[in-house]
Amino acid sequence: MDSGDTAMTDPAAMAAPAPTPTEDAQPRRFADFATLGDALDYAAAGERGLNFHDARGTLTRPYPFAELRADALVQARRLIAMGIQPEDRIALVAETGPEFAALFFGAVYAGAWPVPLPLPTSFGGAQSYIDQLRVQLDSCDPRLLIYPDELTQMAGEAARVAGIDGLSFGEIAAKDAPEASLPTLDGESIAYLQYSSGSTRFPHGVAITHHALLNNLAAHGHGMKLEPADRCVSWLPWYHDMGLVGCFLSPVANQVSTDYLKTEDFARRPLAWLDLISRNTGTTLSYSPTFGYDICARRMSSQTKASDRFDLSRWRVAGNGADMIRPDVMQSFVDAFGDAGFKASAFLPSYGLAEATLAVSIMPPGEGIVVELVEETQLSGVAAGEDRPQRFRAIVNCGKPVRDMDVEIREEDDTPLPERAVGKVWCRGPSVMVGYFRDPDATDACMKGGWLDTGDMGYMSDGYIYIVGRAKDMIIVNGRNHWPQDIEWAVEQLPGFKQGDIAAFAITTPGGEETPAVLVQCRTSDGDERKRLHDAIKERVRAVTGMNCVVELVPPRTLPRTSSGKLSRAKARNLYLTGEIKPYAIAA
Repeated sequence: MDSGDTAMTDPAAMAAPAPTPTEDAQPRRFADFATLGDALDYAAAGERGLNFHDARGTLTRPYPFAELRADALVQARRLIAMGIQPEDRIALVAETGPEFAALFFGAVYAGAWPVPLPLPTSFGGAQSYIDQLRVQLDSCDPRLLIYPDELTQMAGEAARVAGIDGLSFGEIAAKDAPEASLPTLDGESIAYLQYSSGSTRFPHGVAITHHALLNNLAAHGHGMKLEPADRCVSWLPWYHDMGLVGCFLSPVANQVSTDYLKTEDFARRPLAWLDLISRNTGTTLSYSPTFGYDICARRMSSQTKASDRFDLSRWRVAGNGADMIRPDVMQSFVDAFGDAGFKASAFLPSYGLAEATLAVSIMPPGEGIVVELVEETQLSGVAAGEDRPQRFRAIVNCGKPVRDMDVEIREEDDTPLPERAVGKVWCRGPSVMVGYFRDPDATDACMKGGWLDTGDMGYMSDGYIYIVGRAKDMIIVNGRNHWPQDIEWAVEQLPGFKQGDIAAFAITTPGGEETPAVLVQCRTSDGDERKRLHDAIKERVRAVTGMNCVVELVPPRTLPRTSSGKLSRAKARNLYLTGEIKPYAIAA
């Protein structure tokens, strides 16, 4: 008997589940449906689906769209039997798995509004997580909070404090699901509420209609130029817009089989992401923020050939978004994995935000990372001088506006700016949000005449969008603009530091002057070495900005991150000013 026959009779091999197929005879439709439920109805008629993997990338649960639909309809009947009405909010802790997927679509079929909420992070502890959930629950005012069984203690306490019912996945699965009539929905019905990753103290629930969602998902599919043989791999969290919309709802509405690692499993073993891409021979699509590429490049030993472990030659679209795109990091990733077949042209920079559903711009596939060097005076408005040498900053091209999206760059007074002038980025299109849930003042502050003020700064060049930074993050001292990313990147160039170790923001000194403060995670316990690092950082920042600054060395794992893993400068500033971040003492 040959090896092939042995495999066929091996019980372990026979028990291994088969993933959903990459290709399907069913014609692909690019999200051209009236509602999200209609999109799942169509996808369920084919053979593709979602596939869930364990921490080592072993397939544990193939979940065809047909099975997702059947489970979602059962969950819808359960919710209706529990008295859930159309437009009720159902808060769901967004664990990457079939339970959340079925509950999300079950709420949609029932006419309710699912509200994905984050899982606990590795910092902050149980009480911090309970407090975060409670604030978001107060904002969205749901009928129910549903959560994974293992989070019963924390999430159940958040529900109790918020005065709402809390149920675990297991508890709701035990509920009866009698036959029930489902409500009739249309494109103008709200599909879900999305909280941005930084929503903690003052959360804003973004209300997205079915029409807005499907318009953006169609633009997403066309922008990536989806092909019949495309398959996706993702580790992105489903409580963040790029993970939820781009890597969960888009695969349903555009009928793409997708393989998932849980976000926490990626955090523990980042290279498992690339292992999964390599093993799944059909994989052509995968997205990550810059920090995901950075972690993987750093994990590769310089003595190890990537080609001995990985095959990334089929990776057609290596999407990048959700944070500032770093050309140096992208180059490091190419250097680390080029011999494994990864092509720099696969990089697909994009720009978006939850208030626009997801995508505002996407780089045409195959164009890769395109960088413009911009003289710093164009960003700050102050000419170079003796105290400010001429410096250039690399700005990454984030692509062209997606289908049906208009983009304008404007002055503070809303006057449109010409080509290559830096200003506020505004966008308008069918996928822009209805508004923030029950917050008309916040909605009016960012929306005017159908246009959305994104809060980001950038410029247009030959139809492409270049994002410079967040307007609210800008450090303005003596009329000069300083981007915190520039300061952070400068410090990262010093030996021993990496992305995420530094947070820069503005503070007011006891004398009433604005000045940059730079918090730096420090791993050495030697007092002399800390003093040397402190002085080197201070000199480095002075060389970049022409200013003296406050430098504080803080313990490792001190700087807070958003639920999507990005550095939260605003939270770092608040914790520092309230004394909750305690810097090391530095000898004079």
